[in-house]
Amino acid sequence: MLAVVSGRARSILTAERTALNFIQRLSGIATATRRFVDAARGTKAVILDTRKTTPGWRVLEKFAVRCGGGTNHRAGLYDMILIKDNHIAAAGSITAALERCRSSRLSTEVETQTLADVKEALAGGAKRILLDNMTVAEMKKAVALARGKAQLEASGGVTLRNVRRVAHTGVDYISVGAITHSAPAADIALDFEG
Repeated sequence: MLAVVSGRARSILTAERTALNFIQRLSGIATATRRFVDAARGTKAVILDTRKTTPGWRVLEKFAVRCGGGTNHRAGLYDMILIKDNHIAAAGSITAALERCRSSRLSTEVETQTLADVKEALAGGAKRILLDNMTVAEMKKAVALARGKAQLEASGGVTLRNVRRVAHTGVDYISVGAITHSAPAADIALDFEG
C-alpha cells in the first residue's frame, strides 16, 4: 500500500486519474533511477539526471530522481554553464568557448567527443568535462588524462546493461536522460475498501 485517502467518493473519483498519472509517472522515474544507482553501487560514479524532462514537470521529475537515489545535474541555464558542441562550433574551439565563460560566476562544464577534445579542455583549464558518447576504452583513457585535474561525466548511450562498465572506468558522474524521458510509469491503482 502506497497511501490511504479518505473523503467523499465523488471528490476522490474526480481527482483519481490526475493524481494517479502524477504518482505513476514520478514513481516510474524514481524506480528507473534506483535501478541505475544500484547498478553503479560500489563505484565512485554518481548517477545524474539531465534537463530532458517533461515541460512543466521539471521540478517534480528532478525530485523523483532524488527519491530514487540519483542526483540532479543542472536545473536550467541559470545554475551551470554547459558548453555543448554548437557553442564550441560558434566560438571556434573548445579553448575559445572556455575563455568566453571565464568571467561567469557559474561553474562550467564542457562537452567533448574525442580524447583530443579532452586534452584541449584540460589545457584550457576545464574543471568539469562531459564525455559524450565515448566508448568505455576512451573513457578509461580520459580518466587517466584528467586524474586530479578535472571531474568527468559520462553521457550518451548509457543503459542498464552498460552502466556498471561505464562506472568502472573511474568517471565521477554518469548522466542518464532516460531516467526522466523514457521511464515507464509505475503500475499503481486506486481501490476502494468497502
